[in-house]
Amino acid sequence: METTSCFCVAAVVVFVFAVLWRLPGGGRGGRPAALGGVLVGASLYVTGPPAACGVVLLGCSFILMCATERSDELLPAQSRAVLVTGCDSGFGHALAKQLSQLGVKVFAGVLDVNGAGAQQLRQRGSDNLQVLQLDVTDGSQIETAHGHIRTQVAASGLWGLVNNAGVLLCPMDAELHPMAVYRRHMDVNFLSAVRMCQVFLPLLRRSRGRIVNVSSMAGEVPMPMFAAYGASKAALSVFSRVLRLELSSWGVSVALIQPAGFRTNIFGNSDDITRYRDEILAAVSSEAMEDYGKAYISSLPSSLSRMSRRSAEDLSPVVADMCHALLAARPRAVYTPGHLGWLLPFLHRCCPTAVFDAIIASFPKHADCEPAGLKRS
Repeated sequence: METTSCFCVAAVVVFVFAVLWRLPGGGRGGRPAALGGVLVGASLYVTGPPAACGVVLLGCSFILMCATERSDELLPAQSRAVLVTGCDSGFGHALAKQLSQLGVKVFAGVLDVNGAGAQQLRQRGSDNLQVLQLDVTDGSQIETAHGHIRTQVAASGLWGLVNNAGVLLCPMDAELHPMAVYRRHMDVNFLSAVRMCQVFLPLLRRSRGRIVNVSSMAGEVPMPMFAAYGASKAALSVFSRVLRLELSSWGVSVALIQPAGFRTNIFGNSDDITRYRDEILAAVSSEAMEDYGKAYISSLPSSLSRMSRRSAEDLSPVVADMCHALLAARPRAVYTPGHLGWLLPFLHRCCPTAVFDAIIASFPKHADCEPAGLKRS
C-alpha cells in the first residue's frame, strides 16, 4: 500500500510539472489543454484507485509534454509565398514584417497603396515583401492581385493565405445598428474572406498550403454591443471549420485565429467616432430615440477610445500564432491569443447560462450613461 501511495504521489508531481510546462504555450492552446488535464487528473485522484490514478496521470503527463514538443516544430520558411490582407496596420502589418524577416515571400495587400502603412512596408527595402493594392470587397482588385501572384509563384503555388482584413465600426445595441452596418460587417469580415478563399484555393491546393482566417473572441462568445461584428466573425468561424474538414483530403490546412482585445487601428480615430455618432443619430427610429435617449446613443461611439486604451498594445502573441499556423509542422485548428482569449470561450461552453451572463454583466459598460427608458422604469 505504501509503494502504491508513493507511486501515486510521484505521478501527481510529474503531472503538475507537465501542466506547468504546457502553460507557456497558452497562445497555441496550452492553457485549455492544461486546464482539461487538471480537471481529468483531479477527478481521477479523488475517485479512482491509487494505482490506476497514477498510471493515468503519467499518461496525461506524457501526452501534454509531447504535444508541446510537436507544436513547436516549424517548416523551413524559404521558398514559400504568403498573401496577407489588411496590411495597412495592426496584425497584418506586423505579420508581413515578421514573415519577410523569416525569409517568406510576402504579398502584402493594403487598402491604400499610397497610405502610411504601405509606405512603411516598402521602405523596408526587402526583396521578400511586395505591397499590393487590395480592397477585399472589390472583385476586380482581387482578380488583379490573383493574376499577379499566379505569375510570381509559378508552378510552386501559393503556400499561405491570411484573411486578416476586417472592420469593427461602432459597438452599439443590436436594435440600434443600421442595416447598412450589418451589411458592411458581413461584407468585409466574412464574405470577402469567402471570396478570397475561392479565388486563391487552386494555388493553395498546388502547394498543399495553409489558410489562416482571423476571427475574434466575439465570434464565439456573445458580447453585448457586438451583434454586427460578432455575427460576422461567427460566420467566418463556422466557414473556417467547415473548410478545414473539406480541404483536409486535399492536404490544405485551415486555422482560425480568435484574438481577445488588442490595440489596433480597427478602433478608428476621432474623425471616425464623430462620423459614427452622426450616422447613428440619423438612422435611429423615433421610437428608439425616445426609449434610449439622445444622450445614451451619442455616447456609444466614445466607447471605441475606452476599448482601445484597455486593449493590449503588444501584438506579438497574435503574430506568433499566425506564424505558427502558417509554418508549424502540425498547426492547430484554433488559436486564442490574448488575455481571456481561451478562458471566456471555455466558461461560455461550460458554465450555466445564468452564471455566464453574470460574468459578462460584471464587465465595464461601453456607454457613459443608461438608456433613458431604463431610468424611467
